[in-house]
Amino acid sequence: MLLPRPSSLHMAPLWPWNSGFERSLPRQAGPGYNALGDLQAVRKKMTTTGQVIAELKFVFWEIMFTTRHDHRLWNRHLKRVLPNLDVTRTTAEHRKDIFEDLNKIRLLRNRIAHHEPIFARNLLDDFRVIQHLVKARCSVCAQWMHAQQQVIATLEQRPF
Repeated sequence: MLLPRPSSLHMAPLWPWNSGFERSLPRQAGPGYNALGDLQAVRKKMTTTGQVIAELKFVFWEIMFTTRHDHRLWNRHLKRVLPNLDVTRTTAEHRKDIFEDLNKIRLLRNRIAHHEPIFARNLLDDFRVIQHLVKARCSVCAQWMHAQQQVIATLEQRPF
């Protein structure tokens, strides 16, 4: 299926089909994750940007917060995408922290998905990382999430 390729990534609702964006993704020749290959495989099966977003692996989004995307994407758009970030910090500082936070969340998600124990983790810190990222995007959603969560009370009851 051929879809139109928008000329401007930052205004493009069809960014997954943008050739410039595609060229910005890392190519992994050896073992490991291949962001470009993942995007190409997903967009063959999906017809909307929303579907592509939902189907891409979590690590894809983590990789989007590496320095390789600073000039093209984050220097111009990070504070628009995440409007509640601390304005006293630089885009590079935020992007680095977000990359690290996404890595923590991905590792937690992987442990849970593989039915591995997570008891030794500082789960309250994990929750705070998730809460912080949600708040960076939308403070109303973060407030709703906090009102719905049962993590804090559950952690207070654990025996160790």
